[in-house]
Amino acid sequence: MTVSPSVVAALPQYDIGGQIGHGGMGVVYAGVHRPLGRPVAIKRLPQVLAEDARMSARFEHEARLLARLDHPHIVPVYDYVQDHGEHLLVMEKLDGGTVWSKFSEHGFTPAQSCALLLATLSGLHAAHGAGVLHLDVKPKNLLFTAQGALKVADFGIAQVVSEGATLVTHGGQVLGTPAYLAPEQALGNPLSPAADVYAAATVLYELLSGHLPFESGGGALAMIQRRVHQDPRPLTEVPSPLAQVVMRGIQRDPHARYRNAETFAIDLAGAAAEVFGRDWLMRVGLPVHLAPQVSAASTRPSTQPSVPRETLNIPVRATMTDSAPPVWSGQHTLVPARDLIAPPKPAVWFTVTAVLFALLVIALPFAVPGRDLPVHQHDMTKPVVSEGATRLTVEAVGIPLADVTGAGTFELPGATRWIVGGAALATAQTAEGEREFSLQPTTNPMISIMGAGGAVLLLFTLAYLESLLRSLRRRQSGTAAVIASAPLGFGLGVAVWLLPTVLLRHEPALWPAVVGGCLGAIAAVATAVATRRAALR
Repeated sequence: MTVSPSVVAALPQYDIGGQIGHGGMGVVYAGVHRPLGRPVAIKRLPQVLAEDARMSARFEHEARLLARLDHPHIVPVYDYVQDHGEHLLVMEKLDGGTVWSKFSEHGFTPAQSCALLLATLSGLHAAHGAGVLHLDVKPKNLLFTAQGALKVADFGIAQVVSEGATLVTHGGQVLGTPAYLAPEQALGNPLSPAADVYAAATVLYELLSGHLPFESGGGALAMIQRRVHQDPRPLTEVPSPLAQVVMRGIQRDPHARYRNAETFAIDLAGAAAEVFGRDWLMRVGLPVHLAPQVSAASTRPSTQPSVPRETLNIPVRATMTDSAPPVWSGQHTLVPARDLIAPPKPAVWFTVTAVLFALLVIALPFAVPGRDLPVHQHDMTKPVVSEGATRLTVEAVGIPLADVTGAGTFELPGATRWIVGGAALATAQTAEGEREFSLQPTTNPMISIMGAGGAVLLLFTLAYLESLLRSLRRRQSGTAAVIASAPLGFGLGVAVWLLPTVLLRHEPALWPAVVGGCLGAIAAVATAVATRRAALR
């Protein structure tokens, strides 16, 4: 991309090279400060700064704060230029890549991930002490020097551009990175260091597990909505001491999280020492500058048996690609995300629907009795006698079970004797025409495939449907579970109809079975939707 002439004119002392980065908060170019021969990174901030005098003044104030930040884990700001309609931030140029690039390509061991987060939290706590929130902590904003030291970049830019709120286009594209946003930031509520704690904990969750705490489908706005209305998935892939620290850091309620980055770091360092051993940070070999309290926690002796080290030396890599490309704010009309985030709809109507259709399923076998047919009770182990008949057919639920010929006496196939339970529809072919009757075994209806099979189908579908609903209540499943409830509900509806029909010795016809299955499917889907919405609330 060709550098704008206004950028060149605003920085006469710099040789400006090609673009080396791009995001929702600006474009980054490589450059060299000619008098000193120092390589730099030049961030061209969004045009919205130039168009809003109040915002421009706020960022000038923020830039002064950023320039005063002097910390080993913060990218230093060398200069801030506001000229020729441009707002340009000149920073140290780091050539070691980003946490995201290394995470995607090679991955990190759990101990390395914890060390990287301690470095990140160290930089964040120093910035918070100077009154600067980051609000866009993510793996791409965590950069490495050529020597492997981690530094946090882009402090304060999101705070000024969005005034603390998450901005989106009317089409749902997000300014920034929705995957790491704290719920209060998405809603535009008052912000504190807890917002950066949430983002940092989300980064650590991803580095330890390879995935984010929430489902990633549905677009950027859906990702934000999940963070506002859902609890994150439990972190089950890592040892409990680490998981507990991470999960506290990503609580939806800011007051339930760590109050600042340093308290988060102290607990993280202690948990890492418990899991990896008190010399873990030395073995990792990453340069990390820690406050005295954090350093002491990182060497705290463990009171628990250490996790086998060979299980913790396997690098974890990203299992998903990066999120949707960020929006360049100068090209879109932006509105606060809270204006487009719909609250979860109440589940009351789905609950009413589920109860109504479940009652219909239960009532169906009693409301649809068998036809008024002659009853022929018979020991199914013996031939069926039908005087004057030359052919006998037997069926249940529209399925042919037997078709035999004879001279008034018919030997049914062995399978038919075991299948029929309660009643079956028999049709005798005579010289005068067809004669239908209800063929009822004299044995207990449950000693048959129709009876026992109906009970097994009922228990099977109930068990699987309950398991599916439990996963929805725990927010471990989503839309796929709702879809899967339909066939389970259909089977349950058929079973709820079939079992009483067999016990009542009614004719098991096809259309009531289909109706019962459809009613059951509707009841199951409505129950699944109601369960999911209740869980989201």
